[in-house]
Amino acid sequence: MDAQTRGLLRECSLGCKMAINSFDQMRDYVKNEELKELMDTYDKKHKAYEEKAAKMLMEDGSKEKEPGMMASAFSKLTTEMKLMMKDDSSQVAKLVMDGCNMGIQTLGGYINEYKNASGQSMNLARDIVRTEESLMKDVQKFL
Repeated sequence: MDAQTRGLLRECSLGCKMAINSFDQMRDYVKNEELKELMDTYDKKHKAYEEKAAKMLMEDGSKEKEPGMMASAFSKLTTEMKLMMKDDSSQVAKLVMDGCNMGIQTLGGYINEYKNASGQSMNLARDIVRTEESLMKDVQKFL
């Protein structure tokens, strides 16, 4: 596996891990059953993408990239503070949309940076971006 493919897969894995962590963190604050089901559906999709990226990296003998401790702690603290101040579906939807936007921008940048990555890794990255776009659209009704 070439360095570009490896780099893109690591970023796909990392982004999915960050999304999964965010879903886990917000789950206790979600009171609306429809929103909870929506988040569970997208959580499963992110887990499947992360497993796919991890498998491809493992087959190459490469390691996944883990979220940085400082970034994870800051994200958790920020989310907790926002949800303690206002824990309704609207606030959860805003946080989900912020996360999706960040994921789209970040992974979109890596798709451009690693433009010579394998077709399989590019397809995975594009699928993740499309999923983020779809999630943003689906949570808008909870604003």
